[in-house]
Formats: sequence, C-alpha cells, structure tokens
Amino acid sequence: MGLGGPQAWLLGLPTAVVYGSLALFISILHNVFLLYYVDTFVSVYRISKAAFWVGETVFLLWNSFNDPLFGWLSDRQFLSSQPWSGTGLSSRAVVLARVRALGWQGPLLALSFLVFWVPWAPAGLQFLLCLCLYDGFLTLVDLHHHALLADLALSAHDRTHLNFYCSLFSAAGSLSVFASYAFWNKEDFSSFRAFCVALAAGSGLGFVGATRLLRRRVEAIREPGCPDLAVDSGLCGEELLVSGKEAGSVTLGQYLWQLAHHRNFLWFVGMDLVQVFHCHFNSNFFPLFLEHLLSDHISLSTGSFLLGISYVAPHLNNLYFLPLCRRWGVYTVVRGLFLLKLGLSLLMLLAGPDRPGLLCLFIASNRVFTEGTCKLLTLVVTDLVDEDLVLNHRKQAASALLFGMVALVTKPGQTFAPLLGTWLLCFYTGHDLFQQPLLTPMGSAQPWPEPPAPPSIQAPSLRQGCFYLLVLVPITCALLQLFTWSKFTLHGRRLRMVKAQRQNLSQAQTLDIKTV
Repeated sequence: MGLGGPQAWLLGLPTAVVYGSLALFISILHNVFLLYYVDTFVSVYRISKAAFWVGETVFLLWNSFNDPLFGWLSDRQFLSSQPWSGTGLSSRAVVLARVRALGWQGPLLALSFLVFWVPWAPAGLQFLLCLCLYDGFLTLVDLHHHALLADLALSAHDRTHLNFYCSLFSAAGSLSVFASYAFWNKEDFSSFRAFCVALAAGSGLGFVGATRLLRRRVEAIREPGCPDLAVDSGLCGEELLVSGKEAGSVTLGQYLWQLAHHRNFLWFVGMDLVQVFHCHFNSNFFPLFLEHLLSDHISLSTGSFLLGISYVAPHLNNLYFLPLCRRWGVYTVVRGLFLLKLGLSLLMLLAGPDRPGLLCLFIASNRVFTEGTCKLLTLVVTDLVDEDLVLNHRKQAASALLFGMVALVTKPGQTFAPLLGTWLLCFYTGHDLFQQPLLTPMGSAQPWPEPPAPPSIQAPSLRQGCFYLLVLVPITCALLQLFTWSKFTLHGRRLRMVKAQRQNLSQAQTLDIKTV
C-alpha cells in the first residue's frame, strides 16, 4: 500500500511488457554495432587487411564456441535435479535464475559496447579483443533472454504474444540508427563517441531496472493463491518434489548424441546458418550499396531515412506477421517470406541497376524481410525446445542450451558475411576495401596524401559489381533455404502432438504448466 504512483504502475505492468522491454536495451546497442564496427576499424582506425582477417577468424571460433559453452554452464543444472536432495527445479526457479543473470550481464554488455569507439590499442589487437568481449556478453544476454521465451510460455499463441512485445520494443530501439547517422563522421569521431556513451548508459540502467522489476514479479509468486500473476505468467507454485531415482545426470557427450539424432534440429540449423549469413551481409554492406548504387540519385537525408527504416521496419513488420503466425503457423509464414525474397531478387535482376526507384525499394525491402524472418525463427527454436524435451523425456527444458547449440552452427554466418562479401567484391571488380583512399588518421594533424583519381572506366565496374552482389546473394540464399525448410517437419499435426505431449509430461512430472 505504501508504493508511490509510478512504482505501483511499474509493478502492475504485464509480464510480457517487462520481458519485451529487455529487447529495447539490446537493440539500441546492437544495431549501432552491426552498422558501424566494420567501417570504424577499416576506415577510421585503418586496420590492416591481415589483422582484419585474423581478427575475424579468431572471432569466428570464439563466436561459435561461446554459445554452447555458456548454454551448458547455464542449463546443465536444469537437465537433471540433484538426486541426493530429492528436490526438483520448478519453472519459477529457472526463470529467477535467468532474470538474476540478466541483471548483471546486461550492464556489462553496455560497457563492452563502449570499448569499440575509443582507440586504446593497436587496431588489430583492439579489433580482436573488442569483438570477443562484446560477443561474449551479447551471447550471455541473448541466451537467457531467448530462453525466457520458452520458459515463460508453452502455447504458440502465448509465445507469439511475448514475441509481439519484443518486436515492439526492438522497433523502438532501432530508432538509435536514425540518430546515429546524424552523429557519424569518420573525420571527427568525438560526437559519435558521446552518442555511444549515452546509448550504453541508457541500456545499462534499463537492464538493471527491468530485471529488478521482473524479479520482484516472479518472487511475489510465493504468496499463496498468486492472485494476478498466476494468470499472467503461470509461474504459480513452489518447487515440487521429484523422486531421486528419476533424476539422472546427462553428460555433454550424451546431449550432443541426442541432438545429432534430432532430425528437425539439423534441418533447422542448416537453414538458419544461411539466414544469419544473409542478415549480417545486409547489415555490413548496406552503407556500401547506398553509396555506390544510389548516391547519385538520392539526398543525404533520404539515405539516412533508408538506413533507419531498414532497422525499424523489420520489427514493425513482425507486428503484422505474428498474428499471421497464430493463424497459419510460423512454418507457412517463413516459407512465404523465402518465396518473396526469391521473387523480389529475380525481379530486380531482370530490371537492372539503372532503375533508382526500384533499386531503392529493393535495398530496403531486402533487409526488412530478411531481418523480419530472423525474428520469427526464435519461435521455431522454442518449438524445438519442446520437441527436445518430449523426445528425451527431460525433467526441465534446457532452453538456453538448445539456443546455444543452434548458435554453434549458425553464428559462423556472422563472420563469413563480411569476409565473403569483401572477397567477392574484390574478385568481381578488383576493388579492395582495404586499399581505398585513406582518411586523416586519429590524432594526426596532417591528412595523408590522396592518390590520383581512378580512371572513370573503373566506376561502372564497381557499381555493376555491387549490383550483382546485391541481387545474387539473396537469390542463392533463398534457394538453399527453400530446400532445407521443405525437410523441416515440426509444424501442423506433429507440432500439435509435441505440444500435447509436453503438457502431459509437465502434468505427470512437475505439475507446472507454464502459460502467459
């Protein structure tokens, strides 16, 4: 009764809103990181080509290894209960563990974001350390945030409800891209640094506030009866006893063997690997395509608008796609998006690079639909979590661990995107991004001498190369994805059977049905 007005209002927010707000504090940082980290080290810090490739290669290994590592460290306690105590882990205990982890991992993610934008070591060393540090904390935050989606809800309807708020808040977080374009200046980096400091402060404080609020909501479930929260989060009830005989440990080798025989998991990660590659390819090369394909036809403000809308629109699109997922299923909607990507790319290829209006629309829509698909695939992973629990008769769903194993296979696409993109551009056009005219180095009073302007015959070659890179990459990705997605069977009748069996397992083993 002693709560003030604002605090009482915050405590009264639905669990779905508080959960979705965490996506805001991730997206305001990560969108800026994706858009500028390559350009910062290549064009501002002047990293060498060899150091760039070494850094990306080490990052590839770390990026793939840390997801299953952190997932295993997080969820090995959930794969089995402690047999000597006879006490099982309830859904409430699992959620509390994840929320507490997000409470300290989120602010550390914000701090690791800051170290990109100040030169404090040789460019190659800083590139390597910054990538690994940032990705480590981003992995921890993403694993627990995505795992909460599977732990807070069971039905497809409830999970799309949670994902709806994630998309809404992610769209709001993507507005940071609009603002970043106004501060971005390769020759004067101080204003952009100040902008990044403001983003990191807002994100860190947001994580602290949201996780405390969510933790208080979950801890309040101890009250008998669980009046309002029980309907909202369905986490009512204390830890229930599980027979010690039923609680067996699962080793990492046994878990990997189980995954290797999980057919839908294997087809999904094959498709998602291509999707992750395409998403990051678009993020890394979006400014390059604008510069070489549309700079003569659009103003600076129009370029800023396209850049910003390409980050916001995917989340707004999902506000429309998620109701379609409730009606038709995620599988059908994702397949439709793959077909749309293929059709638009073929149309653009036939139209050619000399139609600026159509080219502008394609560049924006290509990124929007690709990123939108990535957001929907989280729902598919939660279904795989259910199938994994049913197939292997687990006591508790290992949500973060399965998300980590998906990332083990798919995250290399994040590293391959800039490497393969720069190599293809150099192969087809002879234009090496690492040998472009140099800018004023940081801390230098005199600019480096610029080489003579290249012959005009090279300009069309570079423009044509960017165009073919723009359209052939999505065509190839769409064809590969349509093939692998056709082999995925966890939809329709099979998905309904898995959901029903998981509910039966929950009733028989933990009596804890999770609904939002």
